[in-house]
Amino acid sequence: MRDTIIPIVAQRRARDEGHHHDHDEIAAAPPKIALTRREFLRGTGVLVGTIAATSIFAGLAPSRVWALEMQGLSTHQGEVLLQVTRQIYPHATLDDAVYALVVKDLDAKAKADPAVRQQLADGVAQLDAKAGADWTKRTANDKAQDVAALAGTPFFNTVRSTAVVSLYSNPMAYEHFGYGASKGDGGYLHQGFNSLSWLPDPPAGASGPIPTDS
Repeated sequence: MRDTIIPIVAQRRARDEGHHHDHDEIAAAPPKIALTRREFLRGTGVLVGTIAATSIFAGLAPSRVWALEMQGLSTHQGEVLLQVTRQIYPHATLDDAVYALVVKDLDAKAKADPAVRQQLADGVAQLDAKAGADWTKRTANDKAQDVAALAGTPFFNTVRSTAVVSLYSNPMAYEHFGYGASKGDGGYLHQGFNSLSWLPDPPAGASGPIPTDS
């Protein structure tokens, strides 16, 4: 049986008119690709999840099922790292598919650098030891305390420094948080770059005027 899923992969961003972008962006919803579990098992592990029916992405993606094939981390390590990231940067309504982008980048670092791979493996093992088996089965309060206790360690800093970029600098995060800059510099100028509506009760006039050419 073949299921339609959305593979989480890196994709070169299309060039905007008159502008050249040399950085990669994450494809939030590439075209439908029929894949089997056997095809994913070519890697070292795979994360699979389902976009929540209430998620803003549910109506945008061609399928609610997503998957991330890993080349440096195991499935369990990926699951733990995803939940660690959720503890460091908690957003209750942000879908796991976005947090999986952090795991994707951590996996790439682990594949490229044996030292990073060992550091992440040791961090996951340390968390599992606290649970006596599988750390992902810990209660939410225990997870929060466990991650807080790791603050400042190399493992924590690697996850945090990767997540602060990977979690927020992608089209899915832009859509979730309502960040309009992904539409292009010119378009964003007139689509809320100076809006503070995302803050609770911003002072009147705090957003400021839209600049014009003098």
